[in-house]
Amino acid sequence: MTENSTAPEGFRAGFVSFVGRPNVGKSTLTNALVGEKVAITSSKPQTTRRAIRGIVHRPDGQLVIVDTPGMHRPRTLLGERLNAVVQNTLADVDVIGFCVPANEKVGPGDKFIHEQLEQFPRARKVAIVTKIDAVARPVVAERLLAVSAMGDWEAIVPISSTSRIQLDVLGKELVQLLPVSEPLYPREMTTEETLEARIAELIRESALEGVHDELPHSLAVTIDDIVERDDKDLVEIYANLFVERDSQKGIVIGKGGERLQRIGAESRAQIEPLIGRRVFLSLRVKIAKEWQRDAKQLGRLGF
Repeated sequence: MTENSTAPEGFRAGFVSFVGRPNVGKSTLTNALVGEKVAITSSKPQTTRRAIRGIVHRPDGQLVIVDTPGMHRPRTLLGERLNAVVQNTLADVDVIGFCVPANEKVGPGDKFIHEQLEQFPRARKVAIVTKIDAVARPVVAERLLAVSAMGDWEAIVPISSTSRIQLDVLGKELVQLLPVSEPLYPREMTTEETLEARIAELIRESALEGVHDELPHSLAVTIDDIVERDDKDLVEIYANLFVERDSQKGIVIGKGGERLQRIGAESRAQIEPLIGRRVFLSLRVKIAKEWQRDAKQLGRLGF
């Protein structure tokens, strides 16, 4: 709780988590509501690997959004640990927002996740139909009906994160379901993520673009050192990109190092506004064989 709060009477605050199949737009929605990028986004499934808190400050309340990995049937030890992150998060939140994309039919994966939500009776449930700007209105209506038929919801809200359609409506609905409370975080705070963690994620986001098949799951990023060079108004960042096999190392580096240079340039373009300084970024690609299945290596990589 913040001290000496001036929150108005009836102010609400609490924890919300969005769930859904991988790539339904949970991280994009989190960023849109927070108003800045606190979670990386990608077209690749299972981009989110930790519970990342984004804080939304509204006049009527404070939403603490816990962005989690997508629920899925795990095939590796990493997958099992990601699912455990989701389960532990959902057991503690006040509201669960079940996300279904408007541009895909409700399928077995959605029904599987909906069934899992019965394990969390404490949380109130809201259905969110995402990406409504990608389809015609009759299709949105079909999705709303399909979601409505799945069960009882506190609310069903169609939205678009990228076009910011109905985001304020969703925010208002979510706040109304939270307990009356003082703000949980100070006004200037938008995330609990450390600077080091945010930088590592931005590098991984850049590395994910343009890669195919199993490589996105095999990518992990760690930060060795961040050195502030006041004499040059520069921050030096030394980072490692881990993959599981030699062939993947070649893909990340690219012909003549071209792909790694692009990853560096794209990462720097996002890191510099975050820290407000020029950045020298050193990227090294290393192999950690089968790290997704190895408990010791998972621990070293932060999972």
